[in-house]
Amino acid sequence: MSRKYFGTDGIRGRANGLITPELAMKVGQAAGLVFQRGEYRHRVVIGKDTRLSGYMIETALVAGFTSVGMDVLLLGPMPTPAVAMLTKSMRADLGVMISASHNLFEDNGIKLFGPHGFKLSDDVERQIEQLLDECLDKRLAPSTSLGRARRIDGVHDRYIEFAKRTLPRDISLEGLRVVVDCANGAAYKVVPEALWELGADVVSIGVDPDGFNINKECGSTAPEALSRKVREMRGDIGIALDGDADRVILTDERGHVIDGDQLLAVIAQSWQEDGRLAKPGIVATVMSNLGLERFLGEQGIEMMRTPVGDRYVLEQMMKGGYNLGGEPSGHIILSDYATTGDGFVAALQVLAVVQKLGRPVSEVCHRFDPLPQILKNVRYRNGKPLDNAGVKSAIRDGEQRLNGHGRLLIRPSGTEPVIRVMGEGDDREIVEEVVDTICSALGDAAAAA
Repeated sequence: MSRKYFGTDGIRGRANGLITPELAMKVGQAAGLVFQRGEYRHRVVIGKDTRLSGYMIETALVAGFTSVGMDVLLLGPMPTPAVAMLTKSMRADLGVMISASHNLFEDNGIKLFGPHGFKLSDDVERQIEQLLDECLDKRLAPSTSLGRARRIDGVHDRYIEFAKRTLPRDISLEGLRVVVDCANGAAYKVVPEALWELGADVVSIGVDPDGFNINKECGSTAPEALSRKVREMRGDIGIALDGDADRVILTDERGHVIDGDQLLAVIAQSWQEDGRLAKPGIVATVMSNLGLERFLGEQGIEMMRTPVGDRYVLEQMMKGGYNLGGEPSGHIILSDYATTGDGFVAALQVLAVVQKLGRPVSEVCHRFDPLPQILKNVRYRNGKPLDNAGVKSAIRDGEQRLNGHGRLLIRPSGTEPVIRVMGEGDDREIVEEVVDTICSALGDAAAAA
């Protein structure tokens, strides 16, 4: 069965385009029916980020869930990992996050979590999708069994205490000036407060959401604002979250950006030294730099690779018994604490290492030199360019040239008619030549199709 609504991270699209009140209500009804598994009173928790369309979608979801007899607990603006944590903590049958993550305000989405705080499996999403295209009128709750909805207080404090408990008891952030960019998103209240409670001198930007400015020239996908503020305020470190705070990018005291690969290196080496790695390995994606893999190998730490997407990282972590994984984009999963990526908790782990070592962030967070990496896209209209004989030959030749000194990754985009060609290696000129040759062959194949 093809997936009509769900993508790699829930349902996402333009507000009042794909994501309409009708669809949101139907999602509430369908998901509510799938997760009703007994005669007890079922409940769902709903969080959201700060997009204008969140009000519309939240109200429609409430109508859907209550119409099939589920009680709804409304959290208000909360990070995605907080919603996942509270779903389990509050013994809810289902958790919902209304967010389009790092996208701008025009988009929105619906992320669903099961009762243990994990994102739904493909099988469960297929069950929900099937119900979305059916008439559910005869499966609605009788009037005496409709659900209730209420907003609950104190959830911010619960997440703050949860995040603080991920640090060793003897760690304080006193003496650190921390500049944090909350992307005008879901973490704009909880993260600055948590950092202050931990003793940091906090400078906050991206904490004035107006419904329209989420991720706009701020946050982890636009760290330039954070870099400027760190230099202006002479900060010791900068933390940039995205709109729903499930990913993080850092900057050092000079304003230089530190990506997810370097964060993985810092946490992996620290956890290995402290005996906290569940096994001598971590999980990353095919996009992580070969420099990270080599660095970890020198430390005796294996790196498993998965397709792009934090859900694939988590699946491999659970399958292989790993407790650390992530992506260069800053999705860092620490399964000892969270069931999904948590940008703030990941940042706290790095801050703990900074305090422990007593060295500048520029030293602590530079564990390896990334290999030159080149990514180019080739657009096509129809056909399958990767099946072309000339393309296959170019890829084979490129792999031979990089053998032992780099790697190639050629994959079709999952969202548009584009072939992505990524090469990395010790010699930048060779990598450029290999990538350009493959792109040229793909262009010829696309033109001939």
